[in-house]
Amino acid sequence: MAGFVSNLLILHLLFQNICLGFRSPLSVFKRYKDAEDTSLPNECLGSDQLVISFGLSDFALDIRMPAVTPKQSDTYLCMSVPLPVNDEAYVVDFKPHASMDTVHHMLLFGCNEPSSTENYWDCDEGTCKDKSNILYAWARNAPPTKLPKGVGFRVGGETGSRYFVLQVHYGDVSAFRDKHKDCSGVTLHLTHQKQPLIAGMYLMMSVNTVIPPGKKVVDADIACHYKRSPMHLFAYRVHTHRLGKVVSGYRVRNGQWTLIGRQSPQLPQAFYPVKYPVDIRYDDILAARCVFSGEGRTTETHIGGTANDEMCNFYIMYYMEAKHAVSYMTCTQNTNPEMFRNIPQEANIPIPVKSDVMKMMHGHHEETKDSDTSSLLQQDKKEEILDPETKDSDTSYLLQQAKKEEAEILHQDFHIEEAVEWTGLDLKLGQVSGLALDPKNNLVVFHRGDRVWDENSFDSKFIYQQRGLGPIEQNTIIVLNPSNAKLLHSTGKSLFYLPHGLSVDKNGNYWVTDVALHQVFKLGANDKEPLLILGVPLQPGSDKNHFCQPTDVAVDPITGSIYVSDGYCNSRIIQFSPNGLYVMQWGEDTSLGRSRPGQFSIPHSLALIPDLSQLCVADRENGRIQCFRLETGEFTREIKHKAFGRELFAVSYVPGGLLFAVNGIPYPGEAESVQGFVMNFSTGEIIDTFIPLRKSFEMPHDIVASEDRTVFVGDVHAKAVWKFASVEKSETIVAARLKNKPESRDPLENMDKQHLVQQASSTGVSFVLITTLLIIPVVVLLVILVFIRWRKTTVYGADGEHKLDSSSGRILGRLRGKGGGGINLGNFFASHKGYSRKGFDRLSTEGSDQEKDEDDGTDSEEECSVSPLPPEPSSS
Repeated sequence: MAGFVSNLLILHLLFQNICLGFRSPLSVFKRYKDAEDTSLPNECLGSDQLVISFGLSDFALDIRMPAVTPKQSDTYLCMSVPLPVNDEAYVVDFKPHASMDTVHHMLLFGCNEPSSTENYWDCDEGTCKDKSNILYAWARNAPPTKLPKGVGFRVGGETGSRYFVLQVHYGDVSAFRDKHKDCSGVTLHLTHQKQPLIAGMYLMMSVNTVIPPGKKVVDADIACHYKRSPMHLFAYRVHTHRLGKVVSGYRVRNGQWTLIGRQSPQLPQAFYPVKYPVDIRYDDILAARCVFSGEGRTTETHIGGTANDEMCNFYIMYYMEAKHAVSYMTCTQNTNPEMFRNIPQEANIPIPVKSDVMKMMHGHHEETKDSDTSSLLQQDKKEEILDPETKDSDTSYLLQQAKKEEAEILHQDFHIEEAVEWTGLDLKLGQVSGLALDPKNNLVVFHRGDRVWDENSFDSKFIYQQRGLGPIEQNTIIVLNPSNAKLLHSTGKSLFYLPHGLSVDKNGNYWVTDVALHQVFKLGANDKEPLLILGVPLQPGSDKNHFCQPTDVAVDPITGSIYVSDGYCNSRIIQFSPNGLYVMQWGEDTSLGRSRPGQFSIPHSLALIPDLSQLCVADRENGRIQCFRLETGEFTREIKHKAFGRELFAVSYVPGGLLFAVNGIPYPGEAESVQGFVMNFSTGEIIDTFIPLRKSFEMPHDIVASEDRTVFVGDVHAKAVWKFASVEKSETIVAARLKNKPESRDPLENMDKQHLVQQASSTGVSFVLITTLLIIPVVVLLVILVFIRWRKTTVYGADGEHKLDSSSGRILGRLRGKGGGGINLGNFFASHKGYSRKGFDRLSTEGSDQEKDEDDGTDSEEECSVSPLPPEPSSS
């Protein structure tokens, strides 16, 4: 009997642990709530809880301003709320709590580190310290936004945002004359159920529109090429201030314009559904136009953050297959102004809004407000503002599309290998310091001829010591056929002393840096004299007119802006206008200890990502890649892997989302090998690595890649150029009835489809969960039956006790083997300050193109192979 009681007690405890393993996450949230500061007044919470559980997997998170009273018009206030769980979750619904009587607009960001730890702060301090993603936007009494079934914004986990930051713009603060407190915000509906499709936000925004006073019609146009995996658009939102008449967005493919959405910005600025599903493929163009009128204004109106300024924003909500999902993208340029001559005429026709409604929308309340509000609500209903009940057909369409694509997937993978037939290794070159591809995809090589960089090249003040040798007498720029290494063209004779970085702009001009001259040059392909020179010859410095051993240069193909990485003895990036005028700079020396964002230790190589308006820098001695916004120099992200080792020399970007890089030779005793890397730009994940088959990397110094994934690496010490090519490895997964169907010509689309199938298979987890939950009541029933059986046997005979022990033992044996663990449940408008260079700091005299294992500190081929203690940073 005692043994039975013991077994029954164990069974009870085991059952209790199982139930706790599948408990509602509410207990987790309660612990989070108890740990939070509870000083916020109840009036600012939708209920007395920040988090409300809806069951085992769903919960709501209430994000409200903590009883604020803005004192000035056009105040932007921010506050943050941490995601209350560590595991991955998905936002599927947004319910706003605000009125345009007091709030001009709200934005909700996701990020990992808010700009402040205060309860709330002035948004001039920024929203997030790291990259932020817009998840939601609200204005003009817009109704709630709920996503289609199966679609969610991914947060938490390994890749999702861990904080929500709410930004509220208070326009006219006359409504706060009574000193009342504002609790505006938004309630999020989140779920732990894995969503097969990941939502994201694409923001198209004009940044330089000027509206002349009194001008009747002013157009603001935005257009960008799309260079990523396929995405599917399901909702849009327009935003301007008072002068906006209509905003329209389109997909342009093969010259054909397809409407995404069109709306008056004077109506509630909700997310409206895309009436007909629109897919965006690689190399499509996304285009938008805002139509303004300057009538009634007496001064120019510019784009800005106040109510008297204007904005031209077209938001797009989209979903992507999970593996390739990007949570936030922006477009702030107009890549092709000429194409807007063919924009559909509807984009130029204002959508009429009743004058009384206009007054109401701008806060001029009249007696007609109630009737106008009714009219607006009727119009909202007519426009089918994103409502799940009206979106069943769209959801059905999405599921049908997913099933259709599952049957015709071509899974593609690739590996980078050396092209052994390439004869470029046999070329007689000097130290190869720079590589680029010209508009014809020919390979351009920048080398040093008979010149080397050694310990005698510079003194302690970085002044070149071998000026008496004169400029290099060989042609230092050579153009090669990328297929057979045949020489096509050469130039650069008697111009340079110590070549370093090279890039080629969209017009075929060569942009180079010379670390001895401390200058940047623009050289036409057929010109013997430079078209533009930046810097003062042979004079190092750190002001607006001087460089100190500049390393690389990049030119924005859209704006023509020039970006220079400067360099070995200055830790900064400098932007110049297309004609060479100083614009701004950012960056500073790396501080002791951990290197922070915006700090450099030899910014060595630049990669421009014009589609995303970003510039990525190979921060050499910090062994990482840092990326920044082109317009502001604002830090957006860091990519760093242990496999990089301590040094990362060069980086190159390929449209479509691939990043290529090469690292440096490891320090003595370190295991990381010198090699090339292929990375997913959006995630930073290493996709592939590669090394030469012939010879070996000695000091790979620069890398360039083409869209077909052909890669070239230039080596300073080996005085060679390697060629690598993409080797496709494909596995066809095709239904038998479609076996003879032609394959898609778009490899990105094929990859997208295959990963969609893989993602869909993950829904099996939900089936396992449901099955496990169903087992629990069965276990309870068995316990009851065993207990009844035992009661009977105690009355009718002792033989029952023996049977009970064996029966319960079998049950416990089956259960004891189970695990008892419970189910564990991207910087817009941020003004994170850029870094400015302070003074001219001297680098060590060993900061030259020396390899780390040299005894004599030279950069020649006659180097010693004995490895000393870890030396000073080498340069190249």
